[in-house]
Amino acid sequence: MFINWGLGELNLKIVYYGPALSGKTSNLQYIYARTPPHLRGRLVSLKTQQERTLLFDFLQLEMGKINNLKPKFKLYTVPGQAYYAASRRLILQGADGVVFVADSQAGRSADNLESWYNMEQHLVELGYDISSFPIVVQFNKRDMQHIMPTNEMRRQLNIAAYRPCFEASAIRGVGVFDTLKAAMTAVVAQVRKSA
Repeated sequence: MFINWGLGELNLKIVYYGPALSGKTSNLQYIYARTPPHLRGRLVSLKTQQERTLLFDFLQLEMGKINNLKPKFKLYTVPGQAYYAASRRLILQGADGVVFVADSQAGRSADNLESWYNMEQHLVELGYDISSFPIVVQFNKRDMQHIMPTNEMRRQLNIAAYRPCFEASAIRGVGVFDTLKAAMTAVVAQVRKSA
């Protein structure tokens, strides 16, 4: 969280975290395409030749006021590939909340688990209390064949019962805004609690 008193802005950061090709970038692309231009900034995307996000996607959204400050949400994604661990940690720095995008396909359990563990490890290293830090989970790719039941995914990742979880198909837009709204609500509630 960063407050720009001169402009009366409260800058809040939400990071989309998850394994490679789980749909983090697809979420931001869908949000960007369906958000009126006056409410959003540019979508900046850095990609490799294989069309994977190398560093981050960044999208700025605006909404109503909090304590006479205009909140601006900055949405980022991390690179999913494990060899970008330092970049993922750096992007998480200063985050006010996380959307964890899990791939629902049956063969992706190990990737989801490794990414979840890495996210928790990075948050702890950065000084966050992960028991109270806003994390919203999205079970993406629910439109694919051979998907795992969400209750099994939740059990495998050991996701606490109080964490909001959403089924989604980011490429089709199903559950994308529900996930984002829950993340924004959780972040705002956390900011109000600490104010």
